[in-house]
Amino acid sequence: MSQQASIKEIANCHPGDIPDFVFSSSEPLVLRDFAADWPVVKEAQKSSKHAADYLRGLYRGNPVFACYGPPENNGRVFYNEQMNGFNFQGSKVDLNLVLDKLFEQAAQQNPPTLYVSSTEINSVLPQFNRLNNAGLDSLNPLTSIWLGNQTRIAAHYDFPHNLACCIAGRRRFTLFPPEQVANLYVGPMELSPGGQDISLVDIDNPNFDTYPKFKQALDASLTTELAPGDALFIPSMWWHHVAGLEDFNALITHWWRDTPAYLGRPEAALELAILSLRSLPDAQRKAWQSLFEHYVFEPDLQKDAHIPADAKGMLTLPLDLPNAKKIRAGLLNKLKV
Repeated sequence: MSQQASIKEIANCHPGDIPDFVFSSSEPLVLRDFAADWPVVKEAQKSSKHAADYLRGLYRGNPVFACYGPPENNGRVFYNEQMNGFNFQGSKVDLNLVLDKLFEQAAQQNPPTLYVSSTEINSVLPQFNRLNNAGLDSLNPLTSIWLGNQTRIAAHYDFPHNLACCIAGRRRFTLFPPEQVANLYVGPMELSPGGQDISLVDIDNPNFDTYPKFKQALDASLTTELAPGDALFIPSMWWHHVAGLEDFNALITHWWRDTPAYLGRPEAALELAILSLRSLPDAQRKAWQSLFEHYVFEPDLQKDAHIPADAKGMLTLPLDLPNAKKIRAGLLNKLKV
């Protein structure tokens, strides 16, 4: 297997004191000791049990969705063999029960997989963000907690930017640039373990006979390990595989986008393009590709300079709320069958 490059690291970066270049970076950045002063991290420095007890003290009883996988999964959260379901079972349970089970299983050589993913922090730990704040409130991020044992989460991408803060245990991140999608062997779009398209390659034991182009993805990949207090900035659309390395691992993510929510999610545009364009004859697809390059992927105010400003409509750049509403209403009407 190829040697993966390390992610660039930034020192002396703390909540409320993040340089602008971090947020504008097109590549991942590690912020060492970013959250070292958070109370939860200070407890984790004592022990994982102290960190878990700190979370218990903030918990207010709302159930969390927990995933359970048998020992033979070796921590991998993935599909079943038929790819018509998953290799784990999930249910809503009390967070205390999950924490109890994690520590009960800690002594086992190959324990079952226990995993709580992407749980909005205010719904279960309403005081956590006030006491352990990343200083991103102006960005209005969606803040979530992830915890479990030695889990392995397949490479996937997220549309929002992400500042991921390790608060207990250690996690290894392996990241791939967006342009590596063709080398990652992505699974079905309609069904995935976490609701987001994932790579089918087992990064810890890649089958290069089945997935030969994955070697190219590995050559382009970056990797890092986070300890309690470390943070990782993951730019929008970067694929990332995440592995928990200890018996108890906890992570806080902060997701935000650069554009207003009224512009919608780009995934909707992709699905509509698959519906409308993917099955067209080759010549027609190429023609539409030229139109997309002109109007979408290479927008330029000068291209539309010949159109009066008041007449630009959906070509207004950046797109404003009134025109966004018109486009949305028009699409809803056109999609009626």
